Amino acid sequence: MAHEALAAVVYRDNPPVCIFGDSAEALERMRRTAEAAGCRIAGSVPLGAAAPDCVPTAPALIELDGSAPEAVLLALLDWAQDEASGGTRAVVISAPEALIDLVAARTPDRRVAQLCGASEAERIAQVALASQRPLPSLHDVGRDDGSAILQQLTEDVGRIAAILSSLSEEEVASIVQVKPSETAEKDEARIDAGFVRSIIRARRLRDQFFRGALFADPAWDMLLDLMAARLEDNRVAVSSLCIAAAVPATTALRWIKALTDRGLFVRAADPQDGRRVYIELSDDAARALTAYLRAVQRVATTAI
Repeated sequence: MAHEALAAVVYRDNPPVCIFGDSAEALERMRRTAEAAGCRIAGSVPLGAAAPDCVPTAPALIELDGSAPEAVLLALLDWAQDEASGGTRAVVISAPEALIDLVAARTPDRRVAQLCGASEAERIAQVALASQRPLPSLHDVGRDDGSAILQQLTEDVGRIAAILSSLSEEEVASIVQVKPSETAEKDEARIDAGFVRSIIRARRLRDQFFRGALFADPAWDMLLDLMAARLEDNRVAVSSLCIAAAVPATTALRWIKALTDRGLFVRAADPQDGRRVYIELSDDAARALTAYLRAVQRVATTAI
């Protein structure tokens, strides 16, 4: 009998992952995603009062639909943040839009991949990246081209990394060195929120005539939105900033993390609600953007 049992064991080199879900349906969704990405389920953990149990170093794939008690959900997100920030494991969190602010507040580490409203192909691609496994052929994810999604995701991450790398040293120094006196000459009109909002409206107007993705520039759109909010003395939650980015929420979340890591954005906790954070411009970024806007005022009557 022992020989027969051993003969029935199938050894695979598929990378192990642990999946977490706040409902049976959520667990099943993540299980399908993980298996489609070529991963082996090493643990399937419904959320509960007990501390998360996960195979050491295996990526943690978390699927949320908001059905778990808040205390349990917060405990899991805090665990995920600790695991990612400590370099213990990669973490992928898939959540609905209603949980964007909560997930962003509790898992700010750049090693936590946050998915929101992502297609199945993008989910599979992100899990494949987290497990460092080549993406298998995808024939059962609807009309999405899995290989194209993975390539787009990889290029997106690479583009962010390249831009942030180019911001190092000289360019960051130039941002910091913009003096207040250079941004507030007496004979220039004051930069106000209305002027910034007019630029944003002009940018959105293009979408009526060209496909929006043609001009997608989430970093710039978010910079402008945060500048307008700063001038209006308003605060911007992560979910609102994702809308302002005019790209899928998952893409916007990647940019927010990257720009925060680079010091252009600053996270500000909501003193009345630990489940939410606000995003603000850093003083250096605001100073540089003010200088740019004054330059625009000098060279054009209409900014597009």
